[in-house]
Amino acid sequence: MVAHPGLRLQILPMHVDDLPAVHVIERQSFTTPWPPQAYRSELESNDLAHYLSAWLGGRIVAYAGMWLMLDEAHITTFAVDPAWRRRRIGDRLLMALLDLAIARGARDATLEVRVSNIAARRLYEKFGFRPIGIRPRYYTDDGEDALVMTTPPFSETALTRRLDRLRAWVATLPEPDENGAADEATPAPGEGTGVESVGLAPDHAATRREMPDRGRATEADP
Repeated sequence: MVAHPGLRLQILPMHVDDLPAVHVIERQSFTTPWPPQAYRSELESNDLAHYLSAWLGGRIVAYAGMWLMLDEAHITTFAVDPAWRRRRIGDRLLMALLDLAIARGARDATLEVRVSNIAARRLYEKFGFRPIGIRPRYYTDDGEDALVMTTPPFSETALTRRLDRLRAWVATLPEPDENGAADEATPAPGEGTGVESVGLAPDHAATRREMPDRGRATEADP
């Protein structure tokens, strides 16, 4: 594995050398993890795919990915190491992923998440995602429905302002530590105020959407 120096949280493009650590988090986060060759194929062969790794103290603590299909960003996977959840790492990673989508010309973003995954849904709602439909029995392990969520166009003024506030807030967060108390005590814009409030989003779980080229539903732990 490539050692990324520094103790600060760094969000960097995912490389093949990252995959052993990614697979560890993958197995801890998903009931039916993607096989090792799936990520390698995404990184080496899929021009639509863009994946990020979050590094802290020389180790990967989270990762996320998306497909950019014309002007639409489809979030394919999102997971935080269980040992490092509740430290606002998910907020920072999602902000970085959306910034990448915007920089690459995406008009909006969409994803699927378990209906029961309230913590993940709150995270996405905080960043402007809203439910638009249901995929019945999407998850093959238990037949749970998937909630389809999407953002308004990134050009929409209200979303632009929301993301600007969240971007500024993320920049002020303390670095993650072992107990995570400082990050959890730092509310996001609107949390607990009744204004744009969606509650805390403590990175409890991962999310995943179907990868069309493999014809299989991919799943997330609730």
